[in-house]
Amino acid sequence: MTRTSTVAVPDTGIGGGSADIGAAARSGRRWRPGAGAGRLRGVAVRVASLLVFVAVWWAVSAAGLVDARFLPGPGAVWEAFVRANSWHEIAPGVPREVRGEQNYFLWEHLVASLQRIAVGAGAAVALGPPVGFVLGTSRTVSAIVEPFLNFLRMLPPLGYIGLLIVWFGIGDTSKVWLLFLAAFPPVVIATISGVQGVSADRVNAARSLGANRRQVITRVLLPATLPDVIGGVRVAVGFAWTTVVAAELNNGIPGIGGLAYVAGQRLDTPLTMACVIVIGITALVLDAVIKWAGEVAVPWKGKA
Repeated sequence: MTRTSTVAVPDTGIGGGSADIGAAARSGRRWRPGAGAGRLRGVAVRVASLLVFVAVWWAVSAAGLVDARFLPGPGAVWEAFVRANSWHEIAPGVPREVRGEQNYFLWEHLVASLQRIAVGAGAAVALGPPVGFVLGTSRTVSAIVEPFLNFLRMLPPLGYIGLLIVWFGIGDTSKVWLLFLAAFPPVVIATISGVQGVSADRVNAARSLGANRRQVITRVLLPATLPDVIGGVRVAVGFAWTTVVAAELNNGIPGIGGLAYVAGQRLDTPLTMACVIVIGITALVLDAVIKWAGEVAVPWKGKA
């Protein structure tokens, strides 16, 4: 008679203990001792660097080393941010109140810009992968279309904003087209790179197992290309967001880029810096969301 025994493994508390090991095993990642502590240390370093930056900024402005018209202190920028998000007197001592800036709250300006990004960059994200897939699988079509695509990719947005205004007017249509043209080439090029980077051995192996053309495309090419497409979407949305100020130079109110431009023309440096900070933080959030969505959509990335 064979006797079996069970040996309990104690929780040592290193790197979060057995709970962390189990979670890492379920997620398919390799568990590393001290991974949780490393993440906390990374967050602490980022927070500390941010605090040091703000402290240096405050010290420089408080000491008067730079004229406040060019570098207002953090307090002035925060005051401009609060003022842009609230009802306030039109001028000191004047009882009339106005709404935010340019009759919109700052968050409303931000939402207007995000809506333009959603339409323009969203259309690029929807159309870019199919176009890139066709170009990546057909040498004839690629030879015809790719020169025009590269020409468009090399053009700076300010180079054709005037032409778009002539064609579509100063309304949202020209802005959406500008954002689309800024975001479309990166998605297409990333898709082409992904398709052409698929190993021929994978395709031949699928064919040797009896897969037809449709199955090769849906079971081999698309899953292998998807990580590159996600990377292209990140680049495209980031590039489109950086052109939001150019898109909103004319009739860009409401819009966070338009507000930054108007504030700069008025020499309202605190409000301009507040808009720039909001634009930067929003870009980081958008990139983090797309990165997270990519990790969810392609959990096999880096594991083959």
